[in-house]
Amino acid sequence: MLPTNLEPIEVRVIGCLIEKELSTPDHYPLSLNALTSACNQSSNRDPVMTLDENTVSQAIDTLRRQGLLRSIQGIGSRVPKYEHQLAAAGDLTRAELAVVSVLMLRGPQTQAEVRTRAARLMPDESATGLDTALEALVTRDPRPVVARLPRRPGQKESRYAHLLAGEIVDAPGDTPIVATATGTDRISVLEERVQELGKEIADLRAQLGAFRKQFE
Repeated sequence: MLPTNLEPIEVRVIGCLIEKELSTPDHYPLSLNALTSACNQSSNRDPVMTLDENTVSQAIDTLRRQGLLRSIQGIGSRVPKYEHQLAAAGDLTRAELAVVSVLMLRGPQTQAEVRTRAARLMPDESATGLDTALEALVTRDPRPVVARLPRRPGQKESRYAHLLAGEIVDAPGDTPIVATATGTDRISVLEERVQELGKEIADLRAQLGAFRKQFE
């Protein structure tokens, strides 16, 4: 299942891995050094980040625990390399991966912008194929991967944003946009939330017990 709660650095790491897999397959998977450099690129990134290897390594560990990334180490190599598992987690096509990647790396964009930028990663894919991939991500059941944002006053085109990091607030005062789940997927989400609340309640009880002991 695809995530809905990635942190910004985790989004950047996954987006970079997809980008490099599609654009420079001969140099993929990436070492920690190469991945950090990709995260810090000043081109094709919005926002531009300045991350150190320790910060990227922490994101890698989190993504690995979620099953969204794995490390491999070739025979005779002392340096582990990393590859994403997003395609397997969400059964995504290469065209869908290209679309998701540009949205992860550059934020909300119009359909034309997504098409142009994804085409650089998929030179053999037709514009129609990329438009179809974008629409499939928007209408994906039981939960969309991409949202079509409400058009702002004066805007001629709608923009699109990925939903892998939870709700989207496109501008101050906007209503957050969230991925909605249906059927069994919604039940799973609710069960996870109940478990989280149970843990929070247990923590609060423990804190309250410790507080009371101070006055006994």
